[in-house]
Amino acid sequence: MKQIFESDRIRFVEITEALIPDYLIMVNDLENVEKYLGGPHEPYTEAQEIEWVQTNLREKNPVFSMIEKKSGEFIGNIELMNVKDAVGELGIAITAGKQNLGFGTEAITALKIYAVNRMGLNRIFLRVFPDNARAIRVYEKCGFSEYDRTESDVFMETAL
Repeated sequence: MKQIFESDRIRFVEITEALIPDYLIMVNDLENVEKYLGGPHEPYTEAQEIEWVQTNLREKNPVFSMIEKKSGEFIGNIELMNVKDAVGELGIAITAGKQNLGFGTEAITALKIYAVNRMGLNRIFLRVFPDNARAIRVYEKCGFSEYDRTESDVFMETAL
């Protein structure tokens, strides 16, 4: 796996078809992950994940898989979407077994540094479901603040 950058406990690697079994477990976990990805929907298939990997690699999108340095285990994926005019939208998903261990905070902090130093971004925003209090706390801890709210989304941003 091609490492792009790292933090204390995480290697951020290029997404790869080799991790598709891990991706499928994560994105199809209704209770811990999928419900926050805009579901409900039919379970993602291997073919859909292959297409997702190939498209993101072809378009050189800043999407990274996170690997725990100590164990070599898959943590999740983090990305900057819709990058335009030095602004990007954060997306992150962490597999159930790696939640509540501080990886989200560490990953977002590392991605912010990468976004400034390697991509020249000056603002990152995100959308989160209002009932995802745990994620909102992590985002606030990482310097994000709410700037808008609807019935279905909380919009948060941070200047870099």
